[in-house]
Amino acid sequence: MCALVNARTAHFTQEFCMKEKMSTRLRGLIHRKDRVLAILHPPTAVHARLMEKAGCEAGFVGTGGVVGAYTGLADVGALSMIECVQIAGWIAQSAGFPIIMDGDTGHGGVMAVRRMIRECIRAGIAGVRIDDQPIEGKRRTQSAGMEVVPIEQAIARYRAAVDMKNELDPDFVVIAQCYARDASNSSLEDCMKRLKAYREEAGVDWVQLESPHSIDEIKMARAAVDGPFSFMKGKLPRYLGFKEHLELGVNIAWYPGFTHHVTWAALWDFMQAFQEKDVGAWDDFIAAREGHPYPIPEVGSDGEGLAKQRELEEKYFSGAALEKYRK
Repeated sequence: MCALVNARTAHFTQEFCMKEKMSTRLRGLIHRKDRVLAILHPPTAVHARLMEKAGCEAGFVGTGGVVGAYTGLADVGALSMIECVQIAGWIAQSAGFPIIMDGDTGHGGVMAVRRMIRECIRAGIAGVRIDDQPIEGKRRTQSAGMEVVPIEQAIARYRAAVDMKNELDPDFVVIAQCYARDASNSSLEDCMKRLKAYREEAGVDWVQLESPHSIDEIKMARAAVDGPFSFMKGKLPRYLGFKEHLELGVNIAWYPGFTHHVTWAALWDFMQAFQEKDVGAWDDFIAAREGHPYPIPEVGSDGEGLAKQRELEEKYFSGAALEKYRK
């Protein structure tokens, strides 16, 4: 019996190892040079399936944008690590592309950071972004009153994350998000110093500038650090396109919020029409979509859905119990 169990375990382990880990795929994508990797929010696991069909390559589960959409809580440090891992894990296990979790400030000291990395890897999450804000005053991006922790504390936070992932899955991606540009206790000079230190001293895989004020600041940051680098829109007047990213030597584009605004607007328009026309709004929607089909992101035949349920019932149930399929 033990030999049989061991054989099955070995077969499962071999089969698992033959599949590309999402962390390995993400690591390959962030080092790709020939085209831009766009990072988008998958608002839910179902949205992730839809995005996969449309060619999405990687997703970011933000604390406010995604986890906050489930819980109704704002991105002010009120969400726990377990809530974030739970929701990001659901999406990671449904999506056919790598998922990065918003790790906020690490949810505590170095031991809490280590636990967060361990829980992320267990959940199938491919990477995590960690901020250099203080946990006590954590704010959402582009908020007033922003501060950063001392650089030594930030480096310790990132080193703890890097050491933990190296113990469990060296391909897991750790991102350092630097808020120093707009922090009340920092400066542009300090921001550039931090980006370089997070990459070189802490050993993170990827650094991100939270709030560039100009193209020149992006160029300055790009010149300061080697390896994967990205920037948020920050104080720029508009989002930069793929060609503009490549011209700056940046092959990762950070566009997480697009998916939310598109879905909010579509739902708002429908609800306004529904209040006016009731079921006529649905009839109008169906007529408008004629000739423009869209995929229904249900669990496919390769997942734990209806097809798998039917297959297992055929395997486990008696002929009498299966009569329901023949009526």
